[in-house]
Amino acid sequence: MPAATKNFTFVCGPDDFMVNRLGKERFEALAAEATADEFSREIISGFAGNVDEVESAVNRFRDAVQTVPMFGGKRVVWFKDLSFLADTVTGRAEGTLKQVEALQELLEKVNGAEVAIVITAAPVDRRRSFPKWCEDRADFALAGGGDGESAGEALAAVALGEAREWGVKFGSGALELLLQKVGANTRLLTEETRKLATYTGESGVIAEAQVEELTPNFAEGDFFAAADRFFAGDLCGTLAELQRHFFNGGDARPVLSALQNRNRILIQCRVLLDAGELRAPGPYGFDKAAWARAQEAYAKHFGGDAEKSSFNLFTQNQWYVGKLVSGAKLPPLRRLIDNQQEFVRVFEEIIRRPNEQETVLRDMAVRCLAA
Repeated sequence: MPAATKNFTFVCGPDDFMVNRLGKERFEALAAEATADEFSREIISGFAGNVDEVESAVNRFRDAVQTVPMFGGKRVVWFKDLSFLADTVTGRAEGTLKQVEALQELLEKVNGAEVAIVITAAPVDRRRSFPKWCEDRADFALAGGGDGESAGEALAAVALGEAREWGVKFGSGALELLLQKVGANTRLLTEETRKLATYTGESGVIAEAQVEELTPNFAEGDFFAAADRFFAGDLCGTLAELQRHFFNGGDARPVLSALQNRNRILIQCRVLLDAGELRAPGPYGFDKAAWARAQEAYAKHFGGDAEKSSFNLFTQNQWYVGKLVSGAKLPPLRRLIDNQQEFVRVFEEIIRRPNEQETVLRDMAVRCLAA
């Protein structure tokens, strides 16, 4: 349909932070365009935990849209945080579906010259008729990832977009390292990109070394450093990181979990390297073609589970796995299996000696690395 007939804005996506940020930009732009005063702007919450709350939210939105501005002019309404368009118990309820139909009827009758509307929703089941209708009838925007885009690609797009806004770019390996350190937290990813952008100076390039130095290991916590030192074969460094972890009041279980997860990945890599399926990784990780061939040959043995897990090598980021292998003093397969058995023994020992966790882990590090 012609752009002139699109009398409301609909922003959706998988991540509420990205959706609301884009929605806020659209709302403020419409308010500035309409020169709306604070009495002509209204924000209505669309969050609903049950059908009654859905009906209440839709009714409040209807009242806001149909209210005549106190001083004339154009109203701007933001229907924010719609939660009932997702594939949930509330979203599938018959009463909710009736309210969504009522919302659609209301939007069909809106006079764009009198009221500007922004609707933001995350997540959204885009298989349903209402989101599809909005794609045709609204100024539609998908925030935080497009169709067929993986979660990792969507997060990378967030960081790249933020970097462009600040006039900088990521150097080799910097973006991948940032994603591994931050994890799937778009708010944190945005703020860390912004922080790094201000540090680049005249170069305009966020370097991998800067990410390593300036970005904490949010995704795995402080115990990430202990795992790094352990798999680099650095006994003194491992003991120092364990001392730092426990000095700050840390617990043994997350350290042990990080060691087990890393060791599982290295076991799988060691097998593929010994079998000639993969070659030693370079600065950009494993060879992508070889990785794809190995994935095609062996992914079926993992039962088709695509959820990220250290039990399935091929759910991991190819660059990240290459980084782990290249940064590790990769021992023979027998040593890696012995490591895993040591970790099981340590877990049992911690249960028996809960007040000596640091000692248990330090003894384990000595047994594994002293040779």
